[in-house]
Amino acid sequence: MPKLDLQKTLDQALAEQPVAGAVAMVADSGMVLASAASGLADPASGKPMALDGIFQIASMTKAITSVAAMQLVERGLLSLDEPIDPVLPELARAAVLAGFDPDGKAILEPAKKAITLRHLLTHTSGLGYAFTSGDMAKAQGKVPPGSIASITAPLMFEPGTDWLYGVSTDWVGRAVEAASGQTLGDYMEEHIFTPLAMHDTGFAVAPDKIQRRVPLLSRQEDGLVPFPIEIGGGDAAEFQSGGGGLYSTAADYMRFMRMILNRGSLDGARIVSADTVAAMSKNQIGAMKAGHMDSVVPLLSGAFDAFPDMHCGWGLGFLINPETGPDGRAADSLAWAGLSNCYYWIDPASDIAGLVLMQFLPFADKAALRVLAAVESAAYPAG
Repeated sequence: MPKLDLQKTLDQALAEQPVAGAVAMVADSGMVLASAASGLADPASGKPMALDGIFQIASMTKAITSVAAMQLVERGLLSLDEPIDPVLPELARAAVLAGFDPDGKAILEPAKKAITLRHLLTHTSGLGYAFTSGDMAKAQGKVPPGSIASITAPLMFEPGTDWLYGVSTDWVGRAVEAASGQTLGDYMEEHIFTPLAMHDTGFAVAPDKIQRRVPLLSRQEDGLVPFPIEIGGGDAAEFQSGGGGLYSTAADYMRFMRMILNRGSLDGARIVSADTVAAMSKNQIGAMKAGHMDSVVPLLSGAFDAFPDMHCGWGLGFLINPETGPDGRAADSLAWAGLSNCYYWIDPASDIAGLVLMQFLPFADKAALRVLAAVESAAYPAG
């Protein structure tokens, strides 16, 4: 394989795109092949981007939460297909949104099926996000970010009948807490972060690491400006968000991805079984189409579909492309992303994993997607 000059690729991509800064990394199951940091972490101060920058990885949290849940499935403390009611009584009386009355009040009908952990892991529970579903936002009303109310809403459809990206993985995190008796962060620290030597990952940034945080920006008419929100809710959060609350670095997240490439273990630490990784990596939603995300809040996100020409599936935590991607990844690769324009993919067939971490809104920014495409293309050189 020709030498991968990731630094040159990233420098060139940022020279061509209006993105302040980025960190990129490519690895195989055995080692990190290349890493690069380019541009500015903080345009206001001129601080350069650094490889060890700490990012709000937002929904890249979901894959880690999914692994935590599958560890508990392996231990018999959670079930994939039994009703989740005994573990999460808040979901026991789920109701499906049937419409709105003339006064705008939600019309609700009791769900005919119980929600299961499999529904939550595959985003087929019927729960959405307020920023991707106007009906959910209307039914939910105004709720504080990071509150339990923010993940409590009517179902948009009967569980198991459609795919809708949303707060399901936040409830997976709550299930991990209920089944383990630990906070989600403490559970992950003991069972994932410490065994994988992910020392810079967690639901808060330690005071001695604050200077490494990459500030969140927002693309406005006059360019990228500071946008200091905490995606997981910050200090006021009522729960640790398994759907989007983690901070991490490129190096830490790559150790997690290399564990998946190595079928559940890394450097002698077994995190989950090879059979569990196989199940997580297999389409679990039948003929439903996964991966498309609408947006009703353009400040936060644009519409997103990583592979608009493909009928993508979803595993137990990952998007799965059924055909070779336009920038090189093989069929049956695993992927997803985070709201702050963080992206990753895991390609078992090619033994390649890659990520690009940026830190600005809105998600699915066209320039950010072009940076991702450049990095992915560089990871699959011709010849």
